[in-house]
Amino acid sequence: MPKYSGYDAQLGVDDGAGGYTTVAQVRDISGPGLGTDTIETSDRDGGGWKEFLGGLADGGEVTFDVLYDPAGATHNATTGLVGMLASKAVKSWQLALPGSVNWTFDGLVTGFDPKAPLNDALTADVTIKISGQPTLA
Repeated sequence: MPKYSGYDAQLGVDDGAGGYTTVAQVRDISGPGLGTDTIETSDRDGGGWKEFLGGLADGGEVTFDVLYDPAGATHNATTGLVGMLASKAVKSWQLALPGSVNWTFDGLVTGFDPKAPLNDALTADVTIKISGQPTLA
């Protein structure tokens, strides 16, 4: 059974030329957090048990943290994560995992939370909300 290190994972955003620009200095990545809404269909004939149907699927979110470089092209307020948050633009993203597994999805940056601890590196926590169905290939 193959085993992989998470170290080789990369997160990229559409470069506008048919490829992806790797977001710089990404550390931990979580997601996509896929889910499905449920619709309760219980009635008195169900023997006292709740019954459900599947509702709308949700691609969830991808969250990650970066060593934040306010002037960096993939972090700044013009072309980077901060600019993407401000523009509210849906972009194409790719999460490339070890073993040639790629999640591709459309999403928008919905959170950017910088942290400046007294005795540690400048970082930021970032959230991307997935819009539509992500693809795993």
